[in-house]
Amino acid sequence: MNSLSFLQTPSSLAQPGTVTLVGAGPGDPELLTLKALKAIQAATVLLVDDLVSDEIAALAAPSARIVHVGKRGGCKSTPQAFIEKLMVTAAKEGETVVRLKGGDPFIFGRGGEEVQTLRAAGIVVHVVNGVTSGLAAVTSIGVPLTHRDHAHGVVFVTGHAKPGDEGTDWRALSATAHSARLTLVIYMGVSGAQRIQQELLTGLPAQTPVAIIQNASLPTQRHAVATLQTLQQTIQSEGLASPSVIVVGDVLRGIGALQQTEPLARSA
Repeated sequence: MNSLSFLQTPSSLAQPGTVTLVGAGPGDPELLTLKALKAIQAATVLLVDDLVSDEIAALAAPSARIVHVGKRGGCKSTPQAFIEKLMVTAAKEGETVVRLKGGDPFIFGRGGEEVQTLRAAGIVVHVVNGVTSGLAAVTSIGVPLTHRDHAHGVVFVTGHAKPGDEGTDWRALSATAHSARLTLVIYMGVSGAQRIQQELLTGLPAQTPVAIIQNASLPTQRHAVATLQTLQQTIQSEGLASPSVIVVGDVLRGIGALQQTEPLARSA
């Protein structure tokens, strides 16, 4: 018997009239969990985010209906309310629905909002975790998020506030990160990098190491290592863009990343 034959057996995730929020990870199909793969293969309808790679979407059954519902900062996006309506409608029609999301559904993936909506509509909902891009990004350049000598904790934070929301208090966060020795992992921060840099400099030293990783885990991945003082300048000079993760902290210095980082790999 094939050692992975259990992937084809029924499970609680493969029931009609249910929705499963599946974390597709940062893009590399090999970083999918087995549970995520099983849910994708069992789905009759998949609602797929922009940041999910084509290779992962292709793992769905040939008979499955795939609906692309892009959600990316700075680009035209499918309204969140419309996506939630699609999930509820399909589940009530007896479909086995998978909401396929980049990274992890519960880390800046609006998974909490979707679970609330689905439960309010009486829909059974499951969640399958995925490797979040903040972890995959630093791993891809050989950096830990925590280190006994350099970082006692890590903060995942978004650089993109909800409309009408003031967003992160970067000044307060910088002071806390400095005193508590925390690594900062900033999602969706490229467009606001100049403001983030200015406000983090109120509490963190200018020479604090920074890494910017674009398209983490994909063949098109590019990255640069700089300091907090040169963050915005580096993003501009290297042409880095979304989707990128910005990492701030002494874990970069601790393993010599500033000295050992290879030149940026330019995609064709």
